[in-house]
Amino acid sequence: MVVELDGHSLTPEGVAAVARDDEPVVVTDDAWKAVRTSRARVEAVVAEDEPVYGLNTGFGQLVTERIPAEDLSHLQMNLLRSHASGSGRELTQTEVRALMVTRLNALVKGYSGIRERVVEHLVTLLNEGIHPVVKSRGSLGASGDLAPLAHMALVLIGEGHAVVDGTRCSGTQALAEADLDPLTLRAKEGLALINGTQLTVGLGALAVVDAERTVDSADVAGALTTEVTMGTTASCDPAIQNVRAHTGQSVSAANVRALTAGSEIVESHRNCDRVQDAYSIRCLPQVHGAVRDAIAHLREAVEVELNSATDNPLIFSAADTDDRASGTESVGVISGGNFHGEPLALRLDYVRTALTELAAICERRVDRILNPNIQEEHLPPFLTENSGLQSGCMIAQYTAAALLNENRSLGAASTDTTPVSGGQEDHVSMSAQAALNARRVLENTARIVAVELLCGAQALEFVEGLTPGDGTQQAYDHVRERVEPLTNDRPLSGEIETLGKSVRSGALTAAVAEHLSEE
Repeated sequence: MVVELDGHSLTPEGVAAVARDDEPVVVTDDAWKAVRTSRARVEAVVAEDEPVYGLNTGFGQLVTERIPAEDLSHLQMNLLRSHASGSGRELTQTEVRALMVTRLNALVKGYSGIRERVVEHLVTLLNEGIHPVVKSRGSLGASGDLAPLAHMALVLIGEGHAVVDGTRCSGTQALAEADLDPLTLRAKEGLALINGTQLTVGLGALAVVDAERTVDSADVAGALTTEVTMGTTASCDPAIQNVRAHTGQSVSAANVRALTAGSEIVESHRNCDRVQDAYSIRCLPQVHGAVRDAIAHLREAVEVELNSATDNPLIFSAADTDDRASGTESVGVISGGNFHGEPLALRLDYVRTALTELAAICERRVDRILNPNIQEEHLPPFLTENSGLQSGCMIAQYTAAALLNENRSLGAASTDTTPVSGGQEDHVSMSAQAALNARRVLENTARIVAVELLCGAQALEFVEGLTPGDGTQQAYDHVRERVEPLTNDRPLSGEIETLGKSVRSGALTAAVAEHLSEE
């Protein structure tokens, strides 16, 4: 698979393919033309020698400082060096690749004024597996993700560090591995490389893909729990969903019905005395569905942002701007705020909250399976026949509770702002931190879903003589291919991680979907 970059059609799935599967990228012919046109406009403005922010002035509060023509290249190189002042852990290879491919797609949209040679260098780094070393902290999500992008861009000028085939080396050595010479940046190029929301949107794109897989997996886990606790699927009846037509609610309800189709367990107690199930089971469509709707809201913003021009200033034909734009008679240069990450920050925090709620309802269902005070009579305490001597799955719930607490302890990054640059940049979005928090909550939530799957499969061992639904049987088989039934106490840590990876990768839901499609 080759991912085409045209500035208009990149998707979260495309980002994931490049970031995780090392798929190559190619820039389309129309995008190359847009890059050339934009660069010609920058050079026309520079030739006029009028003061234009980002081309021949200082940055931030230093906007009033005019830079002589002979220092313009030095200005852009200094910009990368000074802004590569991040801290914290280094981004993973996947995260760096997401950062790179999203920045590339924004640049080839044709409003950044960068040369083809710079784009070519970035394409080569991606396709040759040369990954700059990027610090994860330092972005405020306004003026873009400056520090992380500066760490990435340093390698293009032969500075900084990169990882090639697992080995850390200097930027110069990394370029040599790809037969590239260090770039000498020209007017606007340093700013174009670092002024954008690409750490935020790159992580956001991966979050969308993973969150969709996680909520799908939670539907599977919840359906299995519904069965082993002798719950009813009546709450997933289409009649209920049709009179409260939230899209996500209907999807999760339909998933549970499909997963439990043909279940002898569900049919075995159709006319029992229990009038209602606990909320964690009965309200699964409503809670899971609300999470789905939150993720869809984030996907909408990410898809727009992936194909947006987010640096500053932006370069246009003068015919497309009004008379307040700087530039020349034919070129309009507008200084604005497309680098501000607020459209992503708010939705990332929304998804972080939504995923925390998903984790919360999963943890409550785990308790209903394990807790001897409320579990069904056919289930032994903590799902071990020798309770007391053995603890069974008891501590798996502790782990779920601890992960849930961590989710709840993370604040809303988007509601904070710290003025910088002498007060010129006096309101920032903190969108990168919102994205990092969302990633952390995603990983925790996937593990909590894994705990529910682990416990649900173990509970099924105590349901005798009745088969589960078509989909839940496949989910059980998927778990059992990776985790043996618990007959004696053993560490469950590795098994939770294994199932968590199945949730995040989509392996669980893919196996179930493939089975159901064959029915």
